[in-house]
Amino acid sequence: MGYQNWAGNFTYGATERIYPESMEHLQQLVREHRHIKISGSGHTFNSITDTHGVFISLRHWNRMLELNEERGTVTVEGGIAYGELCAALSETSYALHNLASLPHITVAGAAATATHGSGSGNASLAAAVEAIELMDADGELHTFSRGDREFAGVVVNLGALGIVTKLTLKVVPAYTMRQFVYENLPFSQLAVHAESIFSGAYSVSLFTDWQQPGFHQVWTKCREEDGASYEGHADYYGAVPASAPLHPLPDMQTENCTEQLGRPGMWHERLAHFRMEFTPSAGQELQSEYLMPREHVYEAVLAVHGLREHLAPLLFVSEVRTIAADDLWLSPFYNQPSAALHFTWRDDWQAVERVLPLLEEALAPFNARPHWGKLFTVPEATLQGQFEKLPQFRELIDKYDPDGKFGNEFLDTYIRAAQKP
Repeated sequence: MGYQNWAGNFTYGATERIYPESMEHLQQLVREHRHIKISGSGHTFNSITDTHGVFISLRHWNRMLELNEERGTVTVEGGIAYGELCAALSETSYALHNLASLPHITVAGAAATATHGSGSGNASLAAAVEAIELMDADGELHTFSRGDREFAGVVVNLGALGIVTKLTLKVVPAYTMRQFVYENLPFSQLAVHAESIFSGAYSVSLFTDWQQPGFHQVWTKCREEDGASYEGHADYYGAVPASAPLHPLPDMQTENCTEQLGRPGMWHERLAHFRMEFTPSAGQELQSEYLMPREHVYEAVLAVHGLREHLAPLLFVSEVRTIAADDLWLSPFYNQPSAALHFTWRDDWQAVERVLPLLEEALAPFNARPHWGKLFTVPEATLQGQFEKLPQFRELIDKYDPDGKFGNEFLDTYIRAAQKP
């Protein structure tokens, strides 16, 4: 069997995986091979990172290189995972502004696909990038910094421009957090209180299986210095405090979830839903996610609830979150404060593939954009029409990878296909 992704639902066409020993070795590999891709944490569910050439793993390029206190930045190697970076930053007085649900993913991979955490005022993980070092198809290194003309196109790069060898991220002073979970929030509360619900804590996630007109769990993550809100609420817009730790999936063990019940802890011990020292699941799952303007969240929730009979046999759980706008060309949050509807499916792609068009049709009135690294069936013409900066991004591909060394079928379909007459 060939190389597989984290979930085991996709087998790559890569012929081998190579671990470069130095920058010179990496440059040699890039120049020698016709097709090449970076093998990261494997936490994508489609073919966006596929190749029929060789995989390059930067797994051992995982150091924190510099903490610049004057500029408020940290520079890391291209293979570092968030859990590793958090461990290094925990020895300092600095932190990241946000984390995704899983700390196991790589920083470069998260930036490349505009992966995100949660919070009305918190932008995607890619938005923390201040500078990026990229190796192009000729093995040449380029550095892009915030404010450079091409910077906003290079950060969310989909792996189409080259190999990210270093990133510089914005950091903030370290902070402590508490996490409170509430149960049974009616959908109807979003009709009037959506903005207040999602801004009621530093990070807010709503979980549902869509079978009832409500969210069975509300996860709130609060910074202690934000004031009295971190003590929790007796009532969260109709939801009641949980009396014991919970897993987003009912009946699942809670030991791999981050601490709840208001117990204080450092930022990296609360922002993610799952602890770094535990595998969050066996991986036998599929994922889809759709991002839309935040003002449509209530109508979108009702539209999905209307499909509950189609979703029920296939779904583990869904999560609804909000994300702040950014200025990155291929980010689903480009110039758009957004709501995210995430779906964790059972491992049955044939059945999921049949239901995704129904889901996408229901969300189409809200201009829902799919997450680049998850499963979707949105037609390429529709997807291309949702990203106004796509023509400029194709110019970057022509400049840094004109022969498609880092290309694949996914990029040919959704990005390069726009060049066809």
